[in-house]
Amino acid sequence: MTKRHFPVAVIGAGPYGLSLSAHLAARGCMPAIFGRPMESWRFGTPPGMRLKSEGFASSLSDPDGEFTLKSFCRSAGLAYADMNLPTPVGTFIAYGEAFQERFAPQLDTRLARQIRKIPRGFDIELEDGTNVTAGQCAIATGLQGFEYVPEALRPLSRERLAHTAKLHDYSVFAGARMLVVGAGASATNAAGELLREGAEVTLACRDSQLRFYPGGGERGLKEALKAPMSPIGPGWGKWAASRFPGVFRSLPERVRVKIVDGTLGPAPAWYVREEIEGKIAVLAGQSITAARETHDGVEVEMTDRDGVQTTHVFDYVIAGTGYRVDVDRLRFLSPALRTGLARVGGAPRLSRRFETSISGLYFLGVTAAYQFGPALRFVCGAEYASRCASAAMVAAMSGRTVEAEEARPEFKVAELNAPTRG
Repeated sequence: MTKRHFPVAVIGAGPYGLSLSAHLAARGCMPAIFGRPMESWRFGTPPGMRLKSEGFASSLSDPDGEFTLKSFCRSAGLAYADMNLPTPVGTFIAYGEAFQERFAPQLDTRLARQIRKIPRGFDIELEDGTNVTAGQCAIATGLQGFEYVPEALRPLSRERLAHTAKLHDYSVFAGARMLVVGAGASATNAAGELLREGAEVTLACRDSQLRFYPGGGERGLKEALKAPMSPIGPGWGKWAASRFPGVFRSLPERVRVKIVDGTLGPAPAWYVREEIEGKIAVLAGQSITAARETHDGVEVEMTDRDGVQTTHVFDYVIAGTGYRVDVDRLRFLSPALRTGLARVGGAPRLSRRFETSISGLYFLGVTAAYQFGPALRFVCGAEYASRCASAAMVAAMSGRTVEAEEARPEFKVAELNAPTRG
């Protein structure tokens, strides 16, 4: 039986996959798109979570820039502000689903089980055993598969240990003694959700203290000039990295990696402080050195900065320890595909068009951060990536060369300068 063939397949139905699909369709290429809409947000975040990103920096990208989070909230009668009003994750999920219905109605909710390179492009085996082919393929699966768990915690079973990316229903921990490991948004959001469910919460982190992100705050002209607001926070460095991802890519590789690794370290959202401060035990400056299961829980050994060891007992452990990009962990890519990818660290090396060393294979989102800057780790990077990659993919279909100005659009200044006050 002849396999169904598509000119382009998009793998992933989160902000980047949906945005790319919208841009491709506007260029006359209706792609196949596989995945469950906003799945990571729906099943990998606490129900009571709110976004750390400001409202103006949390929109998916459609070609005309009209269907923003702001416009969705206005039409749905939901509260919204460009800054200082955190968006509930449920609102963001509903917005993403509305975006999908409007701009990617052809979405196929089957997941890709295996993708292989073939002479015509790519063979994609879906989870039900069906195979389709595509001339070009874009991977936009976000953080899925990149969860990082410290080595000392890895001996624990799934019954006693979970990463925040794999948790949604926190009610099962009501009344339990919980250890949350980490100092960033994932860890503190999990701690807040556990508190709401009635758990006894302890948070342990290597940092000497929790460093809460202050939020946008009231910003006058002086503050705007000193540290202009960008989608990833205030500061000239963040503004430049967000404004010119194409220029960022021209920097030496070691400089790019250093900037991405050193920008936006663990920083819980400002609103979480009031939810957890004084309500949970915080063991700061502690490293997890060992963990072992007992007949009724987990013994965790910690070592502080002076080398003093202590042992603590909990019912369960939650790792809010972030993510580390490594394409070898994307098991839906065939071994030959993974082996054939040139790398920057664990991420794929990308051209200015987001194309990998394997012709016709593209990566968007967090996997592109080492190439295009820290904005690609967030929703706000979807516009640049989608415009750039869609132009290149459509051009490749017709054998054209992408014009430089078409392939390397930059963010619009108006979208990066949130309103100032005073």
